[in-house]
Amino acid sequence: MPVITYRQALNETLRQEMHRDPNVMLMGEEIGVFEGSYKVTAGLLQEFGAKRVLDTPIAEEGFVGMAAGAAMIGLRPVVEIMTINFSLLAIDQMVNHAAKIHYMFGGQAKVPMVLRTPGGGGVQLAATHSQNFEVWYAYVPGLKVVAPSTPHDARGLLRSAIRDDDPVVFLENLALYNTKGDVPDEADDGDYTIPIGKATIARAGSDLTLIAYSRMAVLAMDIARRLEAEEGLSIEVIDLRSLRPLDRPTIIESVKKTGRAVVIEEGWLTYGIGAEIAATIQEHAFDYLDAPVKRVAGVEVPLPYAKVLERAALPNDKHLIKAIREALYGTRS
Repeated sequence: MPVITYRQALNETLRQEMHRDPNVMLMGEEIGVFEGSYKVTAGLLQEFGAKRVLDTPIAEEGFVGMAAGAAMIGLRPVVEIMTINFSLLAIDQMVNHAAKIHYMFGGQAKVPMVLRTPGGGGVQLAATHSQNFEVWYAYVPGLKVVAPSTPHDARGLLRSAIRDDDPVVFLENLALYNTKGDVPDEADDGDYTIPIGKATIARAGSDLTLIAYSRMAVLAMDIARRLEAEEGLSIEVIDLRSLRPLDRPTIIESVKKTGRAVVIEEGWLTYGIGAEIAATIQEHAFDYLDAPVKRVAGVEVPLPYAKVLERAALPNDKHLIKAIREALYGTRS
């Protein structure tokens, strides 16, 4: 299988889906002539023209609302918002309209649109440009929310999102764009998809279940490999991939097998994705637990600009290893 970057996987998938379905169109700030702030849409304006690759004004509420309307009449818009922080300006259109139209119209209207947007810290974009708001969208019935961590999953989930008849929030992470991974070529499996709502067991293990998504899934895999090599620990890593729907059965069955669980997310701890997972484990696998569920998350402050402070505020390998040892050995870490 060829090795490509996360960015390439997104770009190639958008191109393939636009060739496959003439109703697929792109819109967003500077995605055409400038080819996107992160070059995910590079070359697409030249290939498909301005009717299918629309540069929009800096008016997120307006063009996200336009996308919802376009989806209702049969198009499949893929909207790029430059950063999830800017999606706050369009949250009314996503939460009060796109998410509810199918239900409120008694199933007579569908909203097959995708909202692509990156988030996360670690690249010194300061407090208002480095946030993780996925829990806000995952809270909303009517939206689907995915957060792939690898180029392979980015391609499979983006295909599924574009072809889905419901609005999908497709979360990327700024730190993942240049990461590389295996992606099947056309001869191997040129049209594979990954079902929305299905987590993957990225690494099998028996001592502890480590649950993560997006960039933290990459960190989780690194730490699991390291602790196996250095300490002989067998850690099972679950990459959630989808936040709504959440694959609770995979989480529960893994914890029943290992008896211990650690959840890591880049966002803030309070009311986070990790809190929902911990509650799920407590409700459905409590009798199998040999230790309390441990959670790792970002420090609850506006993310600093200074690099040393930013690094201190984000979850890292030391935080995760400490939590794993506490789950395995109690306070004797």
